Amino acid sequence: MKYIVLVSHGMFAPGLHDALGMLAGENRTDILSTSLKNGMGADEFTENFRKLISVVKEEDEILLFADLLGGSPLTVSANVLAEEGLLGRTTMITGMNLPLVLSAAVMKDDMDMEELKEALIPEGQDAIAEFTVQVTDNEEDI
Repeated sequence: MKYIVLVSHGMFAPGLHDALGMLAGENRTDILSTSLKNGMGADEFTENFRKLISVVKEEDEILLFADLLGGSPLTVSANVLAEEGLLGRTTMITGMNLPLVLSAAVMKDDMDMEELKEALIPEGQDAIAEFTVQVTDNEEDI
């Protein structure tokens, strides 16, 4: 199985997980999330992450999404994955957003991890765009 694991500062990862459930199906056992909450120490986050990934088996792969490159949730998660012998079967992507993670949830079972990574990074980047609405001055509406 390929697991999608979301980690973040604050409630971003659990919130994204909730939104993902609305779009990709609720109660999916292949999507996991945890976060470094305000005031939480690194030791508590480490244990939460270790429990979260305890379902991952030897033959499974992990697609880990994090909010910030170099942030504590990502670096702690990477350390735990290394300690558990899972780092070699993990692909890590930072700057997560809903379109990126939704694409991963939909496409992950149809391609290998390298193909998936190559498809997802441009997808996440393309989701960042300015939304504009044309405003017209119409004196008749006054």
